[in-house]
Amino acid sequence: MKNFAGKLNAEGLKFALVVGRFNSFVVDALEAGAKDAIVRHGGSLDNIAVARVPGAFEIPLAVQRMAQSAKYDAIIALGAVIRGHTPHFDFVANEATKGVAQAMLDFSMPVSFGILTVDSIEQAIERAGTKAGNKGFEAAVTAIEMTQLLRAIEMDV
Repeated sequence: MKNFAGKLNAEGLKFALVVGRFNSFVVDALEAGAKDAIVRHGGSLDNIAVARVPGAFEIPLAVQRMAQSAKYDAIIALGAVIRGHTPHFDFVANEATKGVAQAMLDFSMPVSFGILTVDSIEQAIERAGTKAGNKGFEAAVTAIEMTQLLRAIEMDV
């Protein structure tokens, strides 16, 4: 029986971060967490490109273009959608999720989902580095692991 696993080694890997500017008080912490995870796992800040978009709704298009360039081993989508008093939250959160997933499948490359979809500002802050950890850090770790997992699978094919 063969078992495949991704190692947490970012050495030599190239990452694209697609970062929504809306709710930047939270998203900036997610970006810092993602960069920290990459560096802690042997990666380099020199191998990180950052594309800034207005908000979470625009993230999928930038993810698609970054994937299309074939310059990166993985893409990390970072943003924050905080529920308000209108259905706007549902539309933005759903389309950002679907668009990022579609780009990942279309280009067969790791695209890590670090877009917070939360009910309150407090929940967003908790997930950006306080009580619930830093979801940007976690998204970067996922990107590293998936990149190495796919490489292990490809070596066996």
